[in-house]
Amino acid sequence: MTESHTPPSGSARLNTGVAHNARVWNYWIGGKDNYEVDQQVGDHVASINPIIRDIARADREFLGRAVTFLAEERGMRQFLDIGTGLPTAENTHEIAQRIAPDARIVYVDNDPIVLVHARTLLTGTRDGVTDYIDADVHDPDAILRRAAGTLDLDRPVAVMMLGILNFVLDTGEARDIVRRVMAAVPSGSCLVLTHPTFDAEVGGELQVPAMEFWNKNATPPITARSGAEIAAFFDGLELVEPGLVSCSRWRAASDSAVVVPQYGAVGVKP
Repeated sequence: MTESHTPPSGSARLNTGVAHNARVWNYWIGGKDNYEVDQQVGDHVASINPIIRDIARADREFLGRAVTFLAEERGMRQFLDIGTGLPTAENTHEIAQRIAPDARIVYVDNDPIVLVHARTLLTGTRDGVTDYIDADVHDPDAILRRAAGTLDLDRPVAVMMLGILNFVLDTGEARDIVRRVMAAVPSGSCLVLTHPTFDAEVGGELQVPAMEFWNKNATPPITARSGAEIAAFFDGLELVEPGLVSCSRWRAASDSAVVVPQYGAVGVKP
């Protein structure tokens, strides 16, 4: 069963003259849903930070491992994927519903090209539900209100925030968003998060100049944070082993994965 809350007016916001994160990210992971301006900005960012494509791929692979872990080992059947980005292979609902056909997934994004593709491509199983809502991470109350039409917020929910809080530039606001969302879901719910860092121990030195270029030439603006700042998003939650690590190393099959300056972790609400 698939539902969509895509507004017909969404296409009015589409701006193909300025690089946009969802499309540049799509370009970095080998997708086709991007424009020349996205490719130009993406290539320039890669010239500043040569491992940016590794970061993009590692983030996507982390999603697969995290959803598999939650569906298989924790029996999670509800996922709220905030800032989903453009659909590619192995989306949250595909992984979760392959394990549990009755899983319910709500995707959240506010980019018009994502809206169009999500309505077309994010189709789920007959027994489960795949829904899409147009909402902004800066308005968590609206996200929760609309997600409650598909998800039972009295039962555990996996809240997915992969590469999204870096677009909330104020750290206090970003922490408040996480607190408000996690306060609305019950014990046993999980926060799944990735976030770019400038920490040198994971190779983050080049993140700052790359992001400076990005903020002058693309949208929306972005920021990196320290490991300590990112860990604070999990205050009050119990981190699943191995804790907060480079997302490429989180429950990876081997230690040979390239370490990327993008932290990842899963926390459980007690």
